[in-house]
Amino acid sequence: MPRDGPLSGLPDHEDLTMRRYSAYDPPEYVSWQPDPELLEEYRSRIRADDAREREIAALPPEAYLALYRGLLRFRLSDIALTRWVKQGVISKAWLGTGEEAVTVGAVNALDRRGSEGDIVGPMIRNQGANHEMGMPMAEVFRTYLGTADAPAEGRDLHLGDLRYGVCPPISMVATLSTVMNGFALAFRIRGEPRVALTWVGDGATKHGEAHEAFAFAASLGLPIVFIIQNNQVALGTRLDQHHVPPDFSAWGAAYGIPSESVDGNHVLEVYAATRVAAERCRRGEGPQLIEARTFRMGGHATHDVREARAIFSRELFRHWGRRDPIGLYEEYLAGIDLGVAGTGSLRDRNLRKLALVEREVEAEIEQAASEALASRESAAPRGETVTRGVYGGVSA
Repeated sequence: MPRDGPLSGLPDHEDLTMRRYSAYDPPEYVSWQPDPELLEEYRSRIRADDAREREIAALPPEAYLALYRGLLRFRLSDIALTRWVKQGVISKAWLGTGEEAVTVGAVNALDRRGSEGDIVGPMIRNQGANHEMGMPMAEVFRTYLGTADAPAEGRDLHLGDLRYGVCPPISMVATLSTVMNGFALAFRIRGEPRVALTWVGDGATKHGEAHEAFAFAASLGLPIVFIIQNNQVALGTRLDQHHVPPDFSAWGAAYGIPSESVDGNHVLEVYAATRVAAERCRRGEGPQLIEARTFRMGGHATHDVREARAIFSRELFRHWGRRDPIGLYEEYLAGIDLGVAGTGSLRDRNLRKLALVEREVEAEIEQAASEALASRESAAPRGETVTRGVYGGVSA
């Protein structure tokens, strides 16, 4: 991590908080300001659980910054996709805005060694898992453009690649949880200290595959972490319309699976809880379940944001908007020792460093988007390849 040089050329810290985009960010984020009470709550949650606190305390400065970089990469890639929608490049995009910490925190807690390490199975709203597992951002964007040099070679926008340890999502929600059990079973049979992890939406818990997956994993003691991503809505159905308990904190007990509940907008809490859960899996303690409470700050996709605003009250959007997972984490980082040398206060030095990280990520996203757009001209899928990579081809 650089300790001088570029940092000294940046402006004062008042101009260094994360950039907001009025044309793309939820309105609650555009004028976001840190709430002192929420910041204190953010800090207190780190101290609320001894095991999680130890995991967080063990993080070196570069790991804190890696989490920040991952959150920014996810948010800015969503903004890039939204820009393409507005420009007519693509018809719609499924975003993770407001839920970034559930993905970034969990993935950063794993053993990320591509096809040799842990395996994750994201939902489409967890597309940030791909870049956090090592997939270049250009490949992420190419998937939306359907080019031949995308991981799915233009056949599917469900993004994943086992070379990076990512099993692509499945359209039928909750079905992927049964597939991820297969990876976990293979790890156990081979005696490999590897873990499978997948996310299940609050709405997807009402599908039979989710219950089958939980029961199967518990019965065989599989090394898998299930994260119930409770973002308060199933497509267009509010949580209180499809779920009787107030949350999912007791669900693990129904299957004999140890479970935890975390603030899904708190990237450090998600990281630590996942780290603890994954280590339990490696010790042979069977599956683990984490409920991450968060909120979808938009529509099911970019086409129905207005509908989402009609489903929920303004107060609910304001409630969760104050809890922007990136804004709160940025404010937390501004007050801890990140090892940044130079003049000025600790906060000044840290915010200069975070601004530098943001500029690096911005450049990464813009370069990746440009590369992906160029692929539309040079790598359009060829018609003769249409029968490749499918279960059954067309006979002559």
